[in-house]
Amino acid sequence: MSALTDDARAALARRVDGLLRTVPDFPEPGVQFRDIMPLLADAEAFAEVVAALVADAPGPVDLVAGMEARGFLLAAPVATALGAGVVPVRKAGKLPGPVASATYDLEYGSATVEVQPFTVRHGARVLVVDDVLATGGTAAATVDLLERCGAEVVGLSFLVELEALAGRALLSGHRVSALLTL
Repeated sequence: MSALTDDARAALARRVDGLLRTVPDFPEPGVQFRDIMPLLADAEAFAEVVAALVADAPGPVDLVAGMEARGFLLAAPVATALGAGVVPVRKAGKLPGPVASATYDLEYGSATVEVQPFTVRHGARVLVVDDVLATGGTAAATVDLLERCGAEVVGLSFLVELEALAGRALLSGHRVSALLTL
């Protein structure tokens, strides 16, 4: 894992920014949804993003946790490249039991996430990956959930951070990185 140079990181951030689509008032009025599907459809850009997320990984990891649903699309190739397993962090009711759960607030309501605790070995080093860090509720709930399962969350990596929503504040004490900050 070699870190990106500042120039390479800046070039990738510009490329990601150019491929994001902002959808106003989705899924609720006032929300500016960041659509990553054009980026995922660009094979070269997607490969560059995965390589950058791998380069940002904080040392060896045992598991990569992807948050539903776009986080799954990033976590799986990152885990493969790191030689780690994948743990999906799902919306409530999507996993057969037993499950551990955490409820949290988000910018337009509340939600619950779940994980199968038997998939998280006690002491496992876990990297959490998702597409967007907004208010931080989903990420903080995911960290809480994984730590209650006995994992050590060694970092959180995001494609995009929406700085004005201050989600990073809920993740204090954890290593947080984003390829693009808006």
